[in-house]
Amino acid sequence: MLTLRTSGERGYADHGWLKSFHSFSFAGYYDPEHMGFGNLRVINEDRIAAGRGFGTHSHQNMEIISYVLSGELAHKDSMGNVKGIPPGDVQRMSAGSGVQHSEFNHAEGQTTHFLQIWIEPNVTGIAPGYEQKTFAEAEKRGTLRLVASPDAAQGSVLIHADARLYAGLFDGAESAALALDPERKTYVHLVRGQLEVNGQVLRTGDALALQSESRLKLSKGQAAEVLVFDLAP
Repeated sequence: MLTLRTSGERGYADHGWLKSFHSFSFAGYYDPEHMGFGNLRVINEDRIAAGRGFGTHSHQNMEIISYVLSGELAHKDSMGNVKGIPPGDVQRMSAGSGVQHSEFNHAEGQTTHFLQIWIEPNVTGIAPGYEQKTFAEAEKRGTLRLVASPDAAQGSVLIHADARLYAGLFDGAESAALALDPERKTYVHLVRGQLEVNGQVLRTGDALALQSESRLKLSKGQAAEVLVFDLAP
C-alpha cells in the first residue's frame, strides 16, 4: 500500500527568522491524521536566517538527527559538544535521560537549510550521547547509503531505535532498489528534485508511506536527493 503526502499538505510556520515545514504534528501544527509514521515522529524542514537560531532548550528520550542541506548549523549542548554541522554531515543526538542544546546559524548573509528528524527510541533513560559523521556525495550517488542504524552498520551513526535511515542522490539513468520486510513500514521523503518511487512521481518535499510492500524501486531522478526510513511495525 502506497500513500502519497505532497509537500503542500505539510504544516507550515513562518516565524520570520525561522520558516519550517512540518511533515507531522509539531508545535502549533496539529493534525490527528499525521502524528508520525511508525516510530518516526518528526521531520521538520527548517530554514534559519543568518545570525538566528534556537536558544538552549531540553529534550528527553528521543533520537534526534540533523541533516544539513545548505549553510552550516552550529550546535552546542550540555554534554560539552560544540560543533559545526556542514552539508553532507549527519548528526545524531540521543537525548536519553535529558540533554540541553542550542542550534544557531552563524553564517553571515546565508540561510541554513536543514532537516530535523526525531525517531522514538527503543530504550529510555540512557545517558545522552552525540555522534557526527560525514557522508561524501560520491557515497550517495546512484545508491542508498545507510547513514543511521541501530548497529552502526557500514559506518553509519548509531541510533537507539528500531529504524534505519538511508540517503541517496539520483539523476538521469541512476536507479536503486531495496528489499523491504512487508511487516515493517517504509517512509520515503524527497528532499529535493524529482524522483519516481515504486511508480509514483515525487517532487521536492513530497513523501511516500509504504506498508505491506516487499520492494522499493527508485528511478528517473532529476537532481533528486532522497531519504528512506525503514521503521518498526
